[in-house]
Amino acid sequence: MQASTPAGLSRAAFATLLLIALMMGANHVAARLAFDNGLSVATGVVFRSGVTALVVLLILLAYRVPLRVPAPQRKALLGIGLLVSVQSLCLYAAVARLPVALALLAFNTYPLWTALWARIVYGQRAEPRVLRAMPVMLIGLALALDVVGAASGLGAAGHWAKIGVGVAFALAAGATFGLALVFTQHETAGLDGRLRTAVTMGIVAVIALVAAMAQGGLAVPTAPIGWWGLAGLTFLYGTAFTVMFTVLPKLGVVGNSAIMNIEPIFALVLAWAILGQTIAPVQVAGGLLVVATVMWLGLRKG
Repeated sequence: MQASTPAGLSRAAFATLLLIALMMGANHVAARLAFDNGLSVATGVVFRSGVTALVVLLILLAYRVPLRVPAPQRKALLGIGLLVSVQSLCLYAAVARLPVALALLAFNTYPLWTALWARIVYGQRAEPRVLRAMPVMLIGLALALDVVGAASGLGAAGHWAKIGVGVAFALAAGATFGLALVFTQHETAGLDGRLRTAVTMGIVAVIALVAAMAQGGLAVPTAPIGWWGLAGLTFLYGTAFTVMFTVLPKLGVVGNSAIMNIEPIFALVLAWAILGQTIAPVQVAGGLLVVATVMWLGLRKG
């Protein structure tokens, strides 16, 4: 019998989840490399989402999955696409302004936003486990963001003048993603996940293209290293989604497994190695606390 990980996953499934987390973390590091060399946020989202939509569409065609979306779910998918568009633009805007790991950690508050939106929109009470996790996650985030500016040496005012806009974008990304998850759960039940993803990514690509045109057109990298970053973010994001929808179902693993929330840790290491980004030890400790809390929430039973 094949040995299993403590979480009950096979070794192949666990390794696949870690690979997806690594690719998603690397995608954001590649994005920052491209943003630092002339790529606009909207252009990055156009390339990433457009290629991903195309790849998932090809998977649908290969598996002969019906492409028809039931009428009651069309409006829901449009709304989800709009929310994911805002989330994508906000998250990349945060990555362009903050150390990559901090942007992802602030975004990783989305489980709290999900519970809040479920309460507001559908009247669902948050699970006691979520309520217990909330203060722990917020403490970890406060440490990671260095809210008083002690680690940066700039003081609270100077520190927030430097990171405030980026943090606002990351939290907005978490909030909109949480709402998108709530709508997905309640409004698209029974719809093939691959079809939902292809439609959503297509909507995101179109909206990002409109945003890019409104800003004067697509802004592509101005240096070769930026083009490598664009190619990297597109390849890594598209590949991660492809693996998520083709390999994981065969392994019996839910695509949104908590193991993948280790992504900020991979991003922290890669951003240090590739971009030279560093954060203080107390911020690393806060980040680990956030990641551990999110994983604890994701591994809950039932």
